[in-house]
Amino acid sequence: MLADRNPQILAAAAEVLEAGGHVVATHPVDVASRQSVQELAKVAAGLGEVINVVHTAGLSPVQASAKAILAVDLVGVALVLEVFAEVIAAGSAGVVVSSMGGHMLPALDPDADRALAFTPADELLDLPILSPEAVPNSGVAYALSKRANHLRVQAAAVTWGDRGARVNAISPGIVLTPLAKEEMSGPVAEGYQAMIANSAAGRVGTTDEIAVAAAYLLGPDAGFVTGADLLIDGGVIAAIGAGRIQLSL
Repeated sequence: MLADRNPQILAAAAEVLEAGGHVVATHPVDVASRQSVQELAKVAAGLGEVINVVHTAGLSPVQASAKAILAVDLVGVALVLEVFAEVIAAGSAGVVVSSMGGHMLPALDPDADRALAFTPADELLDLPILSPEAVPNSGVAYALSKRANHLRVQAAAVTWGDRGARVNAISPGIVLTPLAKEEMSGPVAEGYQAMIANSAAGRVGTTDEIAVAAAYLLGPDAGFVTGADLLIDGGVIAAIGAGRIQLSL
């Protein structure tokens, strides 16, 4: 089953998979809406056991306002983790595609970490740490959202574990997708090029490399892995820590 807010993208993706011999069901979803996510979970469960859940929805800093990013990248992930915890099958697994952006912020106050991890999804935007004054721009909203993804996944590992299921996150770096191309042609293009040039890998990643990691986390070989975040960034965060890349969030 594929779900997306954009019906054109949804139909195109289904067409590609169906051409390869897959049976595909589609359903519209707005991850920022609890009702929409609940409807998706209900429809998915109606097709059979929910074996794998892969959450990829997100907005980048060049695409949206801070408010929209918090609604989709932060609350949207929290809603999917909460709602699908009620239908995920025993022995199954989920993956949230986050971002290396979640590793770019300085350490937060422990109370802030706990609030981001455990506050019910519908109450998250009331937290002082997510107020307009505390989140002045899209870049900060994005980094905070991705940090919250890691914390929410770690917390969700407990509730998913109560059903005998696992859940993890993946934090890709610069991967050559349409979104990345948009970012790299925008006002932050110079920063992106600096990250690539100064990273250990010295290149962008590929979608195949992310898919391989997701397949591992969803499969039986990762049976002892849950509540974790897998950073796949070609060494960008390592280069930031070594002072080879300077950030300006």
